[in-house]
Amino acid sequence: MKEDTLIVTAGRDAEANFGVVNPPVYRASTITHRTVADLEHARKHRWEPGVYTYGRHGTPTHSYFEDAIAKLEGGYRAVAVASGLAAINAAILAFVKSGDHVLMVDCVYGPARHFADNFLARFGVETTYFDPAIGSKITSLIRTNTRIVYVEAPGSLTFEMQDIPAIAAAARRAGCAVIMDNTWSGGGVYFKPFAAGVDVTCNAATKYIVGHSDVMMGTITATEEHWKRVRQSASDLGANSGPDDVYLALRGLRTIKVRMKRHHETALALARWLQARPEVDRVLYPALPEDPGHALWKRDFTGASGLFGVVLRPCPPKAVAAMLDHLELYAMGASWGGYESLILPTNPGPGRTATRWSAAGPTLRIHAGLEDPADLIADLEAGFTRLNANR
Repeated sequence: MKEDTLIVTAGRDAEANFGVVNPPVYRASTITHRTVADLEHARKHRWEPGVYTYGRHGTPTHSYFEDAIAKLEGGYRAVAVASGLAAINAAILAFVKSGDHVLMVDCVYGPARHFADNFLARFGVETTYFDPAIGSKITSLIRTNTRIVYVEAPGSLTFEMQDIPAIAAAARRAGCAVIMDNTWSGGGVYFKPFAAGVDVTCNAATKYIVGHSDVMMGTITATEEHWKRVRQSASDLGANSGPDDVYLALRGLRTIKVRMKRHHETALALARWLQARPEVDRVLYPALPEDPGHALWKRDFTGASGLFGVVLRPCPPKAVAAMLDHLELYAMGASWGGYESLILPTNPGPGRTATRWSAAGPTLRIHAGLEDPADLIADLEAGFTRLNANR
């Protein structure tokens, strides 16, 4: 089955739902059983498909969505949780205990770093950050107590690519689990993590999977080897997702392939236009041939999302504010992946410890939405006019 067809058909069972095309919302807390034997069977097999014991452990609505996500990413099974950060936390906690060691890429999503430096550290789990360009040399950082190698490609804010197959192969030889934040690829549309040796993925389904900026949702997908421990960890944390949100996420998933294509095309048009602007020092987008990570991106990915970074030439903060404050089509917001375009000033430097972020000018993060590219470019052009007037 081709991927376009898979996205439309996975996680559907009209015959089991009275002919209804979209799986309905099952709202439930209590799940009842007719006999003691039925109750005991459900408790014993609670993580198996089609078994339901309590609303916090999922409903048929969850099962349909989770089945579709697992198939899209190429994993064994998936679980939906309340946010992308909840997915990251549950995945990590499934593997570590006091005294363990975690390797985490230096360009990681900020809240994941905060979780490692604050929550994990309080319980005796040490984290070492590594250069995104390390590749197979990560072997030199793996200790006897290293349990996880955590990657995110491309990295948050600065968009460095990582050689995921090389890192995964080195980690596997050392007996470490590889966890990857796969959100930028559209939750598996443009990158198949399990084919590259990843053991567990985390996605902020809030972004491209939902696609409409109206649901908080995370997913964890795992190999068969790691599935039960990941599923139990998600349950232990109690960060379950509600069935109404799951329904909206599944509905959003049906159009993700066509939306991702448009996000890619628009982002590439914006990135190329920005490269030619005198106010821009460089554009951080692996889909550009000039990007340092382009070769890895071209080898491993089949497309790019709408999220990228821009480094401006030196200018005062008031000039950046003048540019951003009056944009008509770009809102300033912390999320991305929806149909609307966003722009955000960023400061990657303080979030780096293994490597140094050096940029003379300020940085921006742009999410290219589904508006007409010409209109988005015109809005940025007017913004640069304001920036130059306030230098």
